[in-house]
Amino acid sequence: MLRTNLKHVQSTAEYNGLLSDGGKAAIVCGRMGPMCIPVYGAMEALETKYPDVKFFDMEFDAPVARETIRRLPEVQAFYGLPFTVYLKGGKIVHATGGIQSKAQVKEILDHKLA
Repeated sequence: MLRTNLKHVQSTAEYNGLLSDGGKAAIVCGRMGPMCIPVYGAMEALETKYPDVKFFDMEFDAPVARETIRRLPEVQAFYGLPFTVYLKGGKIVHATGGIQSKAQVKEILDHKLA
């Protein structure tokens, strides 16, 4: 399990539940590495500012990631971790790969999940 203060997605059923509930969510799929930790921190910092968005992490090497996020067409061209997907209405509305600042994450939340 990742050492973040985000909720953890640990099963395909949990991931599918996020899709089926139709709400807004951001899932950061990565490791505890130097490119991922800043994104987890940004999500943690923004979590209280976006009460209508659920924020999660997912271990990149876990079976749930191999069965879900890593198979998405939206991330097939990504080479850098973490993979971050943004959900709204049961669909992927945006996906990013690699490190992102808090400002970049905020911009995505404001424009893609508004």
